[in-house]
Amino acid sequence: MRSTLSSSASKLLAAVVCIAVTAQSAVAQAKPAATTPAFGMGYTDIGPTVGLGGLGGASADFGGRFEHAIKALPDMGNGMLGIQVAAEYYSWSTGNSLFNYSVKYIPIGVTANYHFNIAGQPKFDPFVGLGLGYNVVTCSGNFGNLGCGYSSGIYFVGRAGARYFFAPKMAGYADVGAGGATLNVGLMFKLM
Repeated sequence: MRSTLSSSASKLLAAVVCIAVTAQSAVAQAKPAATTPAFGMGYTDIGPTVGLGGLGGASADFGGRFEHAIKALPDMGNGMLGIQVAAEYYSWSTGNSLFNYSVKYIPIGVTANYHFNIAGQPKFDPFVGLGLGYNVVTCSGNFGNLGCGYSSGIYFVGRAGARYFFAPKMAGYADVGAGGATLNVGLMFKLM
């Protein structure tokens, strides 16, 4: 089921990227392109996400993202370095008539994201990120947490994603990777 869900998530992300690129092209033809990227020095945003392709029996998670741009990188393709904090919440129950348990899973991660500067595409903000996180896991069942198979601990985060700015202070968001859900989609709101 996970590979089917991952395949579906990959197809959904590809469709979202195609729609965003097509929409950007149509908007670019309608009016002159801005030259300053929407994700620039000092930029800060926050927003809710929904994750697909999660852990165990969870088919979706709910969470959020917060990111702040901290450094321009003129020697690295004129990109931007951002620090992102992500938190998600999964919950599921499984078992049979003899043994059952319920799992609550909260991954909290921090990543350093490199934001690419795409010439002529100031509304499109692709990025890649690496970081670490900590899973907070609680498991309870009719025999305590015996046989649960999940535990709290540190994990690696690797992701690639993008924002598409619909307005100066609002962007669609998507990321794929390891360290939480396979695909996260959301809406980000600029704070600064």
